[in-house]
Amino acid sequence: MQKINVLGALFMLALMVQCKEDKKSVDKVEGSAPISEVAESVVDTTPILIEKPENIKAPDGMVWIPGGEFTQGAVPQDKMAMDHEKPAHKVKVNGFFMDVTEVTNAQFAKFVKETGYVTVAERAIDWEEMKTQVPEGTPKPHDSILQPGSLTFKKTKTSVPNLYDFSQWWNWTIGANWKQPNGPGSSIKGKDNEPVVQVAYEDALAYCQWAGRRLPTEAEWERAARGNKTESIYFWGDDDSILSQMANTWEGEFPVTNVKADGFEQRAKVKTYPPNDFGLYDMAGNVWEWTSDWYNTNYYNELGALNGPVVNPQGAATAYNPNMPYAKEKVMRGGSFLCNASYCASYRISSRMASSLDSSLEHLGFRTVATVDMLTEE
Repeated sequence: MQKINVLGALFMLALMVQCKEDKKSVDKVEGSAPISEVAESVVDTTPILIEKPENIKAPDGMVWIPGGEFTQGAVPQDKMAMDHEKPAHKVKVNGFFMDVTEVTNAQFAKFVKETGYVTVAERAIDWEEMKTQVPEGTPKPHDSILQPGSLTFKKTKTSVPNLYDFSQWWNWTIGANWKQPNGPGSSIKGKDNEPVVQVAYEDALAYCQWAGRRLPTEAEWERAARGNKTESIYFWGDDDSILSQMANTWEGEFPVTNVKADGFEQRAKVKTYPPNDFGLYDMAGNVWEWTSDWYNTNYYNELGALNGPVVNPQGAATAYNPNMPYAKEKVMRGGSFLCNASYCASYRISSRMASSLDSSLEHLGFRTVATVDMLTEE
């Protein structure tokens, strides 16, 4: 493993080891995993909201996602599907409004200007808080390392034999934040229409509160991403030969060479690629997107064991990941410009990964949703 500083190693805990197709499936790990209490999402026949009420207008920049029943999780023909995307299970969700695009730099900048908000990546690091998320006895890094920053990507010079050693292409970079997403010297000037990144979960929630919105649940996100392609691998169907026309991903040898068949090596402007059936852009590739669900490796198994569709599931009640026992992680969806077929192909609809609450990355952003009830209250 390439040498990285201690703080970088700590933040590596937030990276998605579940991208690895473990021989012993994390869904089958023995031990005292906490119950995720899916009973909170009851199976019943309660009518759900499908069509948009006539008296409710779509907020600017949002579209209506009709409610309905769908199958969440990996489709049978998806050869890249991972164990934590299985088993597929029936879900019913109410209709809701969703942002047409990820939240952009311009939108986030307006929020910061009006509120004075300081993101997690810009704040002083609290070692007392951080050490609760790492193994007991982990030594405190030197104060020169405990400085505000975040994780940034770097290409390798040669082929990487182990694609599950993430430290080979991620760096802890002091000074990296939403305004300098690739580290000191980088800038978002002239990139108003690119998705904002280096946003921790807390930052996304703060934006939602300001905007009168919330983050989507994982089930809502997948309902929106699938559109009318209820049995497809990708939002456009099953044809991966047109990937470069449909999404911003890594094409070439990862993480050495990106041939940029899709036109980009890093983030692309929103609306660069075609929308899905519901008029949503970038539901595959570009940047990952936060959801409100805790990541729990038992959750899909528990949903699959229920006899009937789960109505408006809110996710697991507790976080649990045997690979990241000290981290409290939320599910993120959609894949990014770093996703490659060689190890996870996370531009697939059912792809899911997780990140710890305080982690921000240069390929992770978010989009918001609004329900009819929220708009009525407004």
